[in-house]
Amino acid sequence: MYEIVTIEDTVRVPPNMFDQPFDEVVTEILNRKYVGKIDKNTGVLVMVTDIFDHNQGRVVIGDGSAFYHVKFDALFFNPTLHEVVDGEVIEILEFGAFVRIGPMDGLVHVSQITNDYINYDEKNGLLVANESNKTLDAGDMVRARLVALSIKGNSTNDCKIGLTMRQPGLGRFEWIIDEKMGANK
Repeated sequence: MYEIVTIEDTVRVPPNMFDQPFDEVVTEILNRKYVGKIDKNTGVLVMVTDIFDHNQGRVVIGDGSAFYHVKFDALFFNPTLHEVVDGEVIEILEFGAFVRIGPMDGLVHVSQITNDYINYDEKNGLLVANESNKTLDAGDMVRARLVALSIKGNSTNDCKIGLTMRQPGLGRFEWIIDEKMGANK
């Protein structure tokens, strides 16, 4: 789930950036500092969206930079257990598929793709269902449910997300459409 959160911080603006528009400079500095960082309560900071309040800058002797106390809005992605998400399959491996959901990746283990037995087609880099011949390939768009979530540390590399596509209404988008068409017959 995405959410806008208001944050306060002090930003150091170096002298070589004084001639540039204040909001653009501060947004760039804050994005470099925070994008991709994780807060256990709010999730992963995706981007700073708006600078809406700041004090008059203070210059520190010997530094030359100006320091501003600013309030800004930031967009966060905070995955929650049992949430249904759409994403793109970015990698297929023998044990499952990695799916990009927002700024993070989750794993759909082969046992969680369909109720059918799954084979790995190494030559074509596909996962293939035994009986239904459903395939899953890199680039496919899928809908999945978060069934396991571990957020540790302060980087997306420290997070583990487990996904399932075995429930009705989940899976590759084409499977979902076929499922709906079959129900309408």
